[in-house]
Amino acid sequence: MGGRQAQELDTLLSSIPEGWSRAEVDGQAWGVRRVTRAGGKVISLNAERLGDTEQLGANVWITSDGPVLRPCEVPADKVMRFLRAASRWYSA
Repeated sequence: MGGRQAQELDTLLSSIPEGWSRAEVDGQAWGVRRVTRAGGKVISLNAERLGDTEQLGANVWITSDGPVLRPCEVPADKVMRFLRAASRWYSA
Protein backbone atom coordinates (compact mmCIF):
# COMPACT_ATOMS: atom_id res chain seq x y z
CA MET A 1 0.00 0.00 0.00
CA GLY A 2 1.55 3.27 -1.13
CA GLY A 3 2.10 6.36 0.98
CA ARG A 4 -1.04 8.14 -0.11
CA GLN A 5 -3.22 5.04 0.34
CA ALA A 6 -1.64 4.32 3.71
CA GLN A 7 -2.38 7.86 4.84
CA GLU A 8 -5.98 7.54 3.65
CA LEU A 9 -6.36 4.22 5.49
CA ASP A 10 -4.97 5.77 8.68
CA THR A 11 -7.40 8.70 8.41
CA LEU A 12 -10.39 6.45 7.70
CA LEU A 13 -9.59 4.10 10.58
CA SER A 14 -9.28 6.99 13.01
CA SER A 15 -12.88 7.98 12.21
CA ILE A 16 -14.23 4.58 13.31
CA PRO A 17 -14.83 4.49 17.08
CA GLU A 18 -13.37 1.75 19.25
CA GLY A 19 -15.85 -0.98 20.19
CA TRP A 20 -19.24 -1.59 18.58
CA SER A 21 -21.13 1.15 16.80
CA ARG A 22 -23.78 1.59 14.15
CA ALA A 23 -23.21 3.20 10.78
CA GLU A 24 -25.35 3.79 7.74
CA VAL A 25 -23.71 2.92 4.43
CA ASP A 26 -25.56 3.42 1.15
CA GLY A 27 -28.85 3.70 3.03
CA GLN A 28 -28.35 0.46 4.94
CA ALA A 29 -27.63 -0.04 8.63
CA TRP A 30 -24.39 -1.78 9.59
CA GLY A 31 -22.98 -2.90 12.92
CA VAL A 32 -19.28 -2.07 13.04
CA ARG A 33 -16.77 -3.35 15.57
CA ARG A 34 -13.28 -1.92 15.85
CA VAL A 35 -10.86 -3.52 18.31
CA THR A 36 -7.27 -2.39 18.86
CA ARG A 37 -4.85 -5.08 20.01
CA ALA A 38 -1.16 -5.75 20.59
CA GLY A 39 -0.47 -2.38 22.18
CA GLY A 40 -1.94 -0.49 19.24
CA LYS A 41 -0.08 -2.48 16.57
CA VAL A 42 -3.15 -4.33 15.19
CA ILE A 43 -6.64 -3.03 14.49
CA SER A 44 -9.42 -5.52 13.72
CA LEU A 45 -12.46 -4.27 11.86
CA ASN A 46 -15.62 -6.33 11.43
CA ALA A 47 -18.86 -5.10 9.91
CA GLU A 48 -22.19 -6.80 9.39
CA ARG A 49 -25.16 -5.42 7.52
CA LEU A 50 -27.99 -5.49 10.05
CA GLY A 51 -30.90 -7.69 9.07
CA ASP A 52 -28.83 -9.45 6.38
CA THR A 53 -25.91 -11.84 6.05
CA GLU A 54 -23.44 -9.54 4.27
CA GLN A 55 -20.29 -8.91 6.26
CA LEU A 56 -16.70 -7.90 5.87
CA GLY A 57 -13.62 -7.95 7.99
CA ALA A 58 -10.04 -6.85 7.95
CA ASN A 59 -6.99 -6.55 10.12
CA VAL A 60 -4.71 -3.57 9.86
CA TRP A 61 -1.14 -3.93 10.99
CA ILE A 62 0.49 -0.70 12.13
CA THR A 63 4.11 -0.87 10.97
CA SER A 64 6.97 1.62 10.91
CA ASP A 65 6.14 2.14 7.21
CA GLY A 66 2.49 2.86 7.97
CA PRO A 67 -0.71 0.81 8.15
CA VAL A 68 -0.98 -2.43 6.15
CA LEU A 69 -4.47 -3.62 5.23
CA ARG A 70 -5.12 -7.36 5.42
CA PRO A 71 -8.76 -7.98 4.41
CA CYS A 72 -10.48 -11.22 5.41
CA GLU A 73 -12.14 -13.01 2.49
CA VAL A 74 -13.13 -9.79 0.70
CA PRO A 75 -11.20 -7.59 -1.73
CA ALA A 76 -9.25 -4.69 -0.24
CA ASP A 77 -11.19 -2.29 -2.50
CA LYS A 78 -14.45 -3.36 -0.86
CA VAL A 79 -13.03 -2.67 2.60
CA MET A 80 -11.77 0.75 1.50
CA ARG A 81 -15.15 1.66 -0.08
CA PHE A 82 -16.88 0.64 3.14
CA LEU A 83 -14.46 2.67 5.28
CA ARG A 84 -14.93 5.76 3.08
CA ALA A 85 -18.73 5.53 3.37
CA ALA A 86 -18.71 4.75 7.10
CA SER A 87 -16.29 7.59 7.86
CA ARG A 88 -18.74 10.05 6.23
CA TRP A 89 -21.49 8.68 8.52
CA TYR A 90 -19.38 9.11 11.66
CA SER A 91 -18.21 12.60 10.72
CA ALA A 92 -21.73 13.83 9.84
